[in-house]
Amino acid sequence: MRNTAKITTAALAVGALTFGLTACGSSDSGSGSADADGPLVVAASPTPHAEILTFVKDNLAKDAGLDLEVKEFTDYVTPNTATEDGSVGANYFQNQPYLDDFNKKNGTHIVPVVTVHLEPLGLYSHKTKSADDLKSGATIAVPNDTVNEARALKLLADNGLITLKDGVGNEATPADITKNPKNLEFKELEAAQTPRSLDDVDAAVVNGNYAIEADLEPADDALVLESAEDNPYGNFLAVKEGDEDDPRVKKLAELLTSAEVKKFIENEYDGSVIASF
Repeated sequence: MRNTAKITTAALAVGALTFGLTACGSSDSGSGSADADGPLVVAASPTPHAEILTFVKDNLAKDAGLDLEVKEFTDYVTPNTATEDGSVGANYFQNQPYLDDFNKKNGTHIVPVVTVHLEPLGLYSHKTKSADDLKSGATIAVPNDTVNEARALKLLADNGLITLKDGVGNEATPADITKNPKNLEFKELEAAQTPRSLDDVDAAVVNGNYAIEADLEPADDALVLESAEDNPYGNFLAVKEGDEDDPRVKKLAELLTSAEVKKFIENEYDGSVIASF
């Protein structure tokens, strides 16, 4: 990806959010949250977050007087820990339920700045064309982090494949399934691995960014897809608490919610990513 430094993080332990973390490799830039005169370094998932940021960097930032640096991370943990320790000045990859859970479990102090887009979660398969055609005992891969697993199970419940215990919320696990007419089995994987599992399982629930990276088109390829209406999972720019008033952050927030970015999202992703502003 253009003008982007890619960082590959170590594989994460299944089902955990408190890990031994890979070094971010960005401390030598001197441009994290502590250096307000340097570039604003933003940690982002490759697709679509880093692509959207790169559009801003290449087309809008210079005229707005913003020096922007984009760093890619391939997991859902290191962007927050790097923001917390000041290795980067902001991140762009997550939604509010995930952030709430992460802060609670890790003692971090990350806060949202502005919501930019939604990536609908979808159920995909290489073996069937319809969710109704899933066979009895089919294996479904789901993300293993607390919020995305609950979100995946809710998607299945909303489409009649399972029934969840009343009031289970964002901490639902397969143990909270009260009805499972197809006797579905669940394989819990790190979110980035779910699209790679499609040849090994009957279907997988995949986050929108990872679906796009795997050349899936959520609007066309998903067996079932989250509705965008009243959806709480919009992705936002986030910073460590206290950095919300950084002029660089405020400027980036303005650019990320500009008409130019909305048009870019609409043209580039054709409904697979939806602007939230």
